[in-house]
Amino acid sequence: MYSNDNTAEVILMPEKKLKLKANVSSANPSAIKPLLERIIGSQGTLKPTCDGFDLTAEFKGETAKDLNRMLLSELRRAEKKTRLRAEWTCEGTVEKYFDYVLKQTRTT
Repeated sequence: MYSNDNTAEVILMPEKKLKLKANVSSANPSAIKPLLERIIGSQGTLKPTCDGFDLTAEFKGETAKDLNRMLLSELRRAEKKTRLRAEWTCEGTVEKYFDYVLKQTRTT
């Protein structure tokens, strides 16, 4: 958006607190584990499963879609055959993703 005096106006979206519950499965779980530990840090938990991890964490960001894309892209840089089933909750709205695709939105 531009104002009349040709100076750019930057409109920032407010950061929201989003809660994540996810299942990450991978052909090589040991390749993604250090990355997941670094990404979720002390803001979440990571539990091993037979083919990956269950995780819960809190993130700050503009949208669940952006955070989901960032997370899966990072994981796939470490191991291409990685799948993400994620449920992002923010302000009473739950968005469910399978990999990059939004599958369901509901209000709680």
